[in-house]
Amino acid sequence: MLLEAARRGELRAITEHKARIVLAPAPSGYPHSLKDVLAASSVMSLIKDTRAAQEVPALQEFFAMIAKDSARACYGPKHVEVAHERLAIQTLLLTDTWFRNPDVAARRKCVDLAESVKKIGGNVCVLSSMHVSGDQLEQLTGIAAVLRFPMPDLDDIEM
Repeated sequence: MLLEAARRGELRAITEHKARIVLAPAPSGYPHSLKDVLAASSVMSLIKDTRAAQEVPALQEFFAMIAKDSARACYGPKHVEVAHERLAIQTLLLTDTWFRNPDVAARRKCVDLAESVKKIGGNVCVLSSMHVSGDQLEQLTGIAAVLRFPMPDLDDIEM
């Protein structure tokens, strides 16, 4: 890394941030391996105060809930909206692309949803679309929720 930075003339940037550079094992060199690196306890302890450290466990909780009790997790704008109307959202997961929507009314609706979930005691996690966790959520419509109680009737609602 130092040789490449020197070749590009960016050695100063590397030396200034040398204390922040961490060596961590990865299963492969592809971007999807970043999820495994961030999930490692040694890396999590180093990034515990960052936003990424909060995003990864929230998304893991969502996927775990889908696996063990799928009636307590939902995704997609219509399902999340219905769950919110019934005050069922414990954790709301959104990608930042929902807040960057060019449609002002859609942005306002998203902000109102997030504020309303916070007001009723829920958690809101806005995942960066530039982060691997945000990319995973983006593949599931970019909006999801872990629910306070099971709502099996959500499956009957058409998207």
